[in-house]
Amino acid sequence: MELAYLENISKEFNYYKSLGEKTLDQLSEPEINFIPNPEGNSIATIVKHLSGNMLSRWTNLFHEDGEKSWRNRDQEFINKKTSKKAVLDDWNAGWDCFFNTFNQLSETDLHTIIYIRNQGHTVLEALNRQLAHYAYHVGQLVFIGKFIKNTDWKSLSIPKGKSTDFNASKFSNKKSKTHFTEDL
Repeated sequence: MELAYLENISKEFNYYKSLGEKTLDQLSEPEINFIPNPEGNSIATIVKHLSGNMLSRWTNLFHEDGEKSWRNRDQEFINKKTSKKAVLDDWNAGWDCFFNTFNQLSETDLHTIIYIRNQGHTVLEALNRQLAHYAYHVGQLVFIGKFIKNTDWKSLSIPKGKSTDFNASKFSNKKSKTHFTEDL
């Protein structure tokens, strides 16, 4: 069961990473720095936060609290102009840290207790927590990107008005046990 869980959640993390990358690919440097309202965050800021979270949570997972003393979370939310290269560097640094740790996990690690702000989690619970957190923020990236690009947006899922065609294609195949991301 645990091996199947690790395989499945790996596909889920990769899916959200892919959605973020496909969003970033569509945006220019000014667009990733666009702030939707005075209380909002730019895509660059959200990426900075995601990266800071990943680096903090997944560095020395079994030996240090997931909220590192060197992390300054409040600084992650200061909107400032950032180059697209710097945003992509932050994005890749966070995901590389996560996957470097994730790819070393074994089935028995899933029941090991780790800490985030002194609150104990099994690794399995921490993975679920982080998957929800990353999906939440990637959803923000996609939403802002779609807002900015408007009619120039390249859909990352089933395009508007194409559900019938998509379903017809799916139902023309034999039933199978595959992950939904395998044919994206």
